[in-house]
Amino acid sequence: MALVAGIDSSTQSCKVVVRDADTGELVREGRASHPDGTEVAPAAWWDALQEAIAQAGGLDDVEAVAVGGQQHGMVCLDESGEVVRDALLWNDTRSAGAATELIRELGGPSAWTDAVGSVPVASLTVTKLRWLRDNEPENAARTAAVCLPHDWLTWRLAGSPGLEALATDRGDASGTGYWSPATGDYRRDLLERALGHDAVLPRVLGPRESAGTLAGSSALLGAGSGDNAAAALGLGAAQGDVVVSLGTSGVACAIADAPSADASGLVAGFADATGRFLPLVCTLNAARVLDGAARLLGVDHAELSRLALSVPAGAGGLVLVPYLEGERTPDLPNATGSLHGLTLETMTPAFLARAAVEGLLCGLADGIDALTAQGAVIERVLLIGGGAKSEAVRRTAPAVFGRPVVVPPAGEYVADGAARQAVWVLSGADEPPVWAREGTESYDAEATPAVRERYAEARGKILDKVG
Repeated sequence: MALVAGIDSSTQSCKVVVRDADTGELVREGRASHPDGTEVAPAAWWDALQEAIAQAGGLDDVEAVAVGGQQHGMVCLDESGEVVRDALLWNDTRSAGAATELIRELGGPSAWTDAVGSVPVASLTVTKLRWLRDNEPENAARTAAVCLPHDWLTWRLAGSPGLEALATDRGDASGTGYWSPATGDYRRDLLERALGHDAVLPRVLGPRESAGTLAGSSALLGAGSGDNAAAALGLGAAQGDVVVSLGTSGVACAIADAPSADASGLVAGFADATGRFLPLVCTLNAARVLDGAARLLGVDHAELSRLALSVPAGAGGLVLVPYLEGERTPDLPNATGSLHGLTLETMTPAFLARAAVEGLLCGLADGIDALTAQGAVIERVLLIGGGAKSEAVRRTAPAVFGRPVVVPPAGEYVADGAARQAVWVLSGADEPPVWAREGTESYDAEATPAVRERYAEARGKILDKVG
């Protein structure tokens, strides 16, 4: 039995799955936590990876490995390959001002979408490099190479063989702000505009290409990918599907055959892990909205779900706009959350619980609308992530989204996508392997457009204030 390993180095933790290459059957797995915060030493990811690998029984018997990782994180290396400073993660918003500057300097949002398919926001790597140039010029000057979290871990697994051996894939490269999904090339002029000088960048590999071998082993290393592209691969998402992931961030992404370019900035024109494209909308506030509501009400998640389902759709007119950690879509990095329509009737735990669930989902429904405006044809929603465990979320989602919702069994889909890629590299086949999946649940409900209309009114009040 040939074995492969898939790694998910996410914001909060590292997961390792070892699977049968032929059937996809889970053989063993491991997990370790990452530090909190938006600025993290990459060494912490490496330590967590080693712990997760040990829990998973090691990698001595696997034939291929690939890494899926959190997107956008800025990892700067000096000429000797040492980390220059702690990595700024995707959810670090200190570079919001840098994003505004870069957009203006290049000639506006359309110039950026023409160049790289996305308009810079604080999440993208290019903005973090500009922040580094302006605020830590000595560290910027020391930076000889720039890579992403999954690139760095793949390189470390290969034994850190030199900066020229750094490698990435289309999916993760498309989230930097200086690589074009449309042309397949780096825009080094944009890198230099941000950092102040040129630097070594990872080679961008195709989905079946190998990034080398595991140090001390003959096991192949896949190119890996960003977490969203890896999750789509792990789910086997196809055209007609939109993947909605409710994790630390909220993500809606669709499979497409052509690149997108949305000058409004709502849709990021990313690539996927199969050679196609992955137009994507990301919100900063997802599962943590449920965490915060449960904490406020002093209940666990099961009780929060029960409370939310105990009152009618629309929460009696109570609306939560959940910009609790700022927001990326719309681009409001300094925004805060707000409650609208609070009355004596709705000042109860049940109505607040319902408003939290609906507010979370309405933000993602706006994202689905933005994807369809870019030409995506969406027939069903694949709902994954920690927030998808909520029964209230599952039952409310089809009414808010206006489409059938499919909830796959709980799983590590980023790690599974990396494992599928590892098999693909190992086999050299034209397409990735097909693994059977059991336990999928389907949900449907009558659409509730009034919920979204009230949410849009409340959201509009916030936009009016900042506009």
